[in-house]
Amino acid sequence: MTKLNPLADRLKKYLLPAFERKAKSIIAIDVRNLTSYADFLIIIEANSQRQVSSIAEHMIFRMKEKKISAIGAEGVKEGEWALLDYGDVIIHVFESRIKAYYNLEGLWADAPLIDLSGFETEPQENTDEN
Repeated sequence: MTKLNPLADRLKKYLLPAFERKAKSIIAIDVRNLTSYADFLIIIEANSQRQVSSIAEHMIFRMKEKKISAIGAEGVKEGEWALLDYGDVIIHVFESRIKAYYNLEGLWADAPLIDLSGFETEPQENTDEN
């Protein structure tokens, strides 16, 4: 894996489960200077409703393995838009059509994106780290 920038490294434990499930796209946004309810938003796009549920369930499972529980989780079974609230990190898992409709990236256009390019070469066997 290429070296991650410090913010991507900080979010690694949240991002790896999504990369394990082959999400269509993953965007991380730094909202620390724009809102008080979260530091980071992670927006994950899935190819289907089934994949939305699969990614969200896998993320919940992997985080519980790390002794981290979501404050709240909504929409996991429905599969169009799952919301996982981990306090300082809010994770949205969208089916492509729903993601395009709500366009959260546009809503947070003033917030800096976090470079996740280092995750593209992440080997599967390293997913148990951190």
